[in-house]
Amino acid sequence: MNIKRTKEEIKNTIEAYLRKDSYGTYEIPSIRQRPIFLLGSPGIGKTQIMEQISRECKIALVAYTITHHTRQSAIGLPFISKKQYQSVEFAVTEYTMSEIIASIYEKMEQSGLREGILFLDEINCVSETLAPAMLQFLQCKSFGNHKIPEGWVIVAAGNPPEYNRSVREFDVVTLDRVKKIEVEADFEVWKEYAYRQGIHGAVISYLNIKKQNFYQMETTVDGRHFATPRGWEDLSHLIQVYEKMGKTVDREVVVQYIQFPQIAKDFANYLELYYKYHTDYRIEEILKGNLDQVMLKKVAHASFDERLSVLGLLLSRIHEILKSVVQKEDYLERLQACLLEYKKQAELKPEETDGQNKMTELLRKYNEDYKKLKKAELLDAQTQRQYHSVLDSLSEFELVLLLENIVDRSEAFSRIKELFEEKNQAFENKFEQASKTLEYVFDFLEGAFGNSQEMVMFITELNSNFHCVSFLQEYECERYYYYNKELLFDDKRKNLLHRISDL
Repeated sequence: MNIKRTKEEIKNTIEAYLRKDSYGTYEIPSIRQRPIFLLGSPGIGKTQIMEQISRECKIALVAYTITHHTRQSAIGLPFISKKQYQSVEFAVTEYTMSEIIASIYEKMEQSGLREGILFLDEINCVSETLAPAMLQFLQCKSFGNHKIPEGWVIVAAGNPPEYNRSVREFDVVTLDRVKKIEVEADFEVWKEYAYRQGIHGAVISYLNIKKQNFYQMETTVDGRHFATPRGWEDLSHLIQVYEKMGKTVDREVVVQYIQFPQIAKDFANYLELYYKYHTDYRIEEILKGNLDQVMLKKVAHASFDERLSVLGLLLSRIHEILKSVVQKEDYLERLQACLLEYKKQAELKPEETDGQNKMTELLRKYNEDYKKLKKAELLDAQTQRQYHSVLDSLSEFELVLLLENIVDRSEAFSRIKELFEEKNQAFENKFEQASKTLEYVFDFLEGAFGNSQEMVMFITELNSNFHCVSFLQEYECERYYYYNKELLFDDKRKNLLHRISDL
């Protein structure tokens, strides 16, 4: 099962486990809520999807790498208590609460969320002394005498034996008490995620050409060589920051993340050419609509890898531009929702005419909501940036009302509406410019390649890109719809021929 389907299945399971009847009782009792056991090779995103799931389901997340724990920290420490049985007092050994169980209650206190996920990574690599406790935990959902609270779903992850010498095989009794999901690396699924996360264009375009290098694991006489999705993503972040610093990512740097020497060397060479083609083919001029006939002929007769690299450069830049527009629209929608709330609150209490105080109150409330969600770890990095943008705008509105000494409720809202319209007009201009840029890219592709495989690849990549699809839902680009229709028709024709050949 690929990571996207795995994520969907985990979300469905959590929704089922946390579903309550009309009396507030969980429809699937805790004893029947099997822990989810993810089994898959390292670096494919098992941990990362748990963070995404907790945010999307709006529940808490407590995550541990279980190999860092001893039997004492997992179960708790023993102490002697006094108990009476048949009027006779006995000294009885009890255990303090497990650090892991205690952390769940701490998360509930900090976040205010009563339901959540307890994620235990490397569950099948525990020490010999801790192994029995882990098996008991998976079977009984308790460490020692302490059970995890109701409403908390256990998700555990582990690597197959071929990737880790410390792996312990679960027995049938344990396996029959977990919901086992085997996860596999899938480049096409990862690519959707990569576009959404803004992975560097060089990484995406390289892996489009060399898909076999997306995930590689090989044992040699020199040790284990590997390239993983985690490695590509971390390398991408480094490249982006190095570019801002004016520094170069060469082979020696790449191999620190892609620990497969041949792949690291190949990508380093590709990255060097990627930058070279950006200059040689004057990518920024193409985006401005300045086409050079000599350049069009040059790229049309270039090698296949070179044409794909140029295509990758264009896709990377058009994605950055369209992503910026989509995010700007999201910010404006959030800001508009705040202003509608401002208007609503002012109308509820017309006797309170102080528009400045109302804006200050709105700003304070929005900031409190942001801090609460951040503390509960329910915001990803992009959503946090959106909150900051809205807070900056609300602060700007508050300052304008103060400097212009606008107190009257109606006058204050009219002034804020003007300020919002200015921001909206700036967005409209940005949207129009992005639309022109997309048309310029189509001009280039038609001039260089016509209705060829390069055009098919460009359309296919747009369809894989969340932000591009979101933009195209708003902008009716005739050529996109034309070539997309041609692509769909060609796919149907190929499928038909394939079915006929099977007869």
